[in-house]
Amino acid sequence: MKNKTVLIVFTGGTISMQRQNPSNKSDMTDNQGLLLENIKSEVIGVDLRSHQFSLKPSPSITPGDMFELSQLTDSYIDDPSIDGVVITHGTDTLEESAYFLDLYLETKKPVVFTGSMRSFSELGYDGLSNLVSSIRVASSMDSIGKGVLVVMNDEINAASEVTKTHTLALDTFKSMEFGPIGIVDEENVLYYHVPHHKLISLKPKQFNKQVEIVKAYSGSSSQILNLLIADGVQGIVIEALGRGNVPPDMIPGIQNAINKNIPVVLTSRCPMGRVLDTYGYVGGGHHLKKIGVIFAENLNSQKARIKLMFAINYYDNHQMIKSFFK
Repeated sequence: MKNKTVLIVFTGGTISMQRQNPSNKSDMTDNQGLLLENIKSEVIGVDLRSHQFSLKPSPSITPGDMFELSQLTDSYIDDPSIDGVVITHGTDTLEESAYFLDLYLETKKPVVFTGSMRSFSELGYDGLSNLVSSIRVASSMDSIGKGVLVVMNDEINAASEVTKTHTLALDTFKSMEFGPIGIVDEENVLYYHVPHHKLISLKPKQFNKQVEIVKAYSGSSSQILNLLIADGVQGIVIEALGRGNVPPDMIPGIQNAINKNIPVVLTSRCPMGRVLDTYGYVGGGHHLKKIGVIFAENLNSQKARIKLMFAINYYDNHQMIKSFFK
């Protein structure tokens, strides 16, 4: 049987860090060759190719970088000799990059994001095991057509569902609403169910629109909203309370944005559940829907921002932007 070929794209992150003198704190290092050397005996039957896209900690990854990474991955995916792609990434913004590629790519070939919570210098470095598990997922026939995946701690999660839940724990990446879609058990890739969300791919020709997130809290006002609007923001995501509600003092700012044709998308600061137009009071979900706020359903605020950026970079019509979120 012919070996599968998996491309590994290195972008940086903790998986590519080790402690540096004199601070003895973790920082970037070019360890691509060392990682590949350490895992080659664990992935018999898979030919590995590599590409170093960047060497950045994930807080330095921008939507522009994600756009370039999407285009790069798309170009490699078109190569018939490549069966799957693994992308190493820092964990802080990994879920955003993974969801970005999920919205951009149309391929059925497996694309898998992974990283590590511990640097190469630390005891229990998880980068090697995560990388091996990701290669097994990317080379598995059962991974075809499941969208972009995230593999950490031997769990397989859909990019559209997973989020980082803990600052330190190795099992930080969880799909809190729906659970993992599968696991890696030694050399076996096992799927339990298919991803919940069916995504529509978009390919904007450029990615230069500014979208910001505003968090709601007790007594929050319109001040930040109005400052963003005055500064030229082109889209706003509100991380609302509970079911999708905001304090009444935020309404003038939201209405200001809508009057200026700036799309406003609603999510919840709750880690589980969807936003819905349940409450009719001023600032309640039903009131917000009536004045033109778009509901993001189960998406968290950081993914809703990515989705809104896609929408406003692709569509010039408010109704099309709204329908993209349905």
